[in-house]
Amino acid sequence: MKQILELIPLILFFLTFKMDGETLEILSFSYQFDGIYSATAILMAATGVQVVLTRLLTGKVEKQLLWLFGIIVVAGSATLILRNDIFIMWKPTVFNWGLALVLLGGLLFGKQSLLEKMLGQQLELPAIAWLRLNQLWITNFLIVGSLNLYVAYNFSQAAWVDYKLYSSIGFTLLLMILTMIIVVPHIKDKADESS
Repeated sequence: MKQILELIPLILFFLTFKMDGETLEILSFSYQFDGIYSATAILMAATGVQVVLTRLLTGKVEKQLLWLFGIIVVAGSATLILRNDIFIMWKPTVFNWGLALVLLGGLLFGKQSLLEKMLGQQLELPAIAWLRLNQLWITNFLIVGSLNLYVAYNFSQAAWVDYKLYSSIGFTLLLMILTMIIVVPHIKDKADESS
């Protein structure tokens, strides 16, 4: 559910981009949407609101969300100030490759993988399952980041925006399914042992 809620800023980005050229009028205020730039501003604001609401509702903000917000602020600001969409187009790649590097570093240099540190209180899995989960997530982040650049440099801006939304949903669902395929047999084994 958390992953789905994290898609809300991206959905707002997508919808705002689709309003390119339209004018919003509220009382005496008038604003004309200008494609990727309006969408970038909305993405920045929506992610900021997400950080604040997460803090208010849960009492904490995960490092991953802070990392995402930081990248969005930097890439979004560069996009808006320089009027160049390439910065916001690189944001998903930087974010995903950064997560892959962090997970890989934790796997290579830590006593436990970072996934095990984060989820070990909720899941009891054998070492091989934690290793497979880490490999899956690292691979996912590397592929998602690479495909983002491929689409950004080989297709139109509108195609990239469409791809960004639909691929985020698709890759999130695929990652959840593959994660469950790795985890569920071990949960079943534990249930069988306890019965």
